[in-house]
Amino acid sequence: AGERPGSLADAYARIDETVALLDGLAAGALDVNADKPIAHELANGMIFDLTAEQYARDWALAQFYFHVMTAYSILRKEGIELGKADYVAHMLPYLRPETIPKG
Repeated sequence: AGERPGSLADAYARIDETVALLDGLAAGALDVNADKPIAHELANGMIFDLTAEQYARDWALAQFYFHVMTAYSILRKEGIELGKADYVAHMLPYLRPETIPKG
């Protein structure tokens, strides 16, 4: 844990390991009491005392979005054409068909 992949192949292997781990969990294994206390320790020794809900909302979500935006910035820098539409495709089922721009 905490090791960084050294290549894209290493990163894909880490993703595959993580998916396999999640697939192997019993139903409900990730269900936790929102008020469960968590001591989250950083590599520099700092410790945050949070509830499970606070950890998910205030730490994990922020970390997730930070890394999504970092990846987005790197991809854009490398010439990949990405934009907001690539991040909101899940909204298409809510779109009123008559409001889709023509052309």
